[in-house]
Amino acid sequence: MNARDTSAKPFARAALYQEVAELLRNRIFAHELAPGEWIDEQAVAISLGISRTPLREALKVLASEGLVVLKPRRGCYVAELSERDLDEVFPVMALLEGRCAYEASLRASAADIERLLAIHADLEACAKKDDVNGFFGANDAFHGALQDIAGNGWLKHLIDETRKVIKLTRRFSLLSDGRIDQSLLEHRDIMAALRAKDAAGAAQRMHDHLLSGLDALKKLGG
Repeated sequence: MNARDTSAKPFARAALYQEVAELLRNRIFAHELAPGEWIDEQAVAISLGISRTPLREALKVLASEGLVVLKPRRGCYVAELSERDLDEVFPVMALLEGRCAYEASLRASAADIERLLAIHADLEACAKKDDVNGFFGANDAFHGALQDIAGNGWLKHLIDETRKVIKLTRRFSLLSDGRIDQSLLEHRDIMAALRAKDAAGAAQRMHDHLLSGLDALKKLGG
């Protein structure tokens, strides 16, 4: 009994820092913690009612994901993506998401297509209202549904890890003039290819969709 109690304690500590990492990750994705912002460890620990030990473990996790930067004697900062970072990561994501669309197109059932159409309807509604946050959420749901339909666990893992970095900037791309309307048109093309079971077409259109997002970011930055 004592052995069981002792072995359970490390799991409890691990769960705490993982929960803290998830909370901070969500704040970064929502830009409540902005790119380049210094993270006040003491203030965060106090606000969460925890010691700094699990907080520091959580920040190490986020650093390994590329979401924060740990600077000796200066503390922790939310990561900022340079133009070179964008030029390197978006083409990788475009390849991964394109492959996902390819595999999903081959495997999608009638029920899967209906699920995608329902999410696409949310995209249409958010675009009509110019609801950036709603569009962003529906877009994530659409891409997540494609991963589920593709059913490739290795591909899902790579996309999820890459998307964590992409999320540092993707919401801003929707602020570019006309980007929501353009993104919606691209989604319509992707949806048309999926419905036609045109795997190569779905892959190419998804690939181009991701690179179009990169172009929007660059225009916004310029």
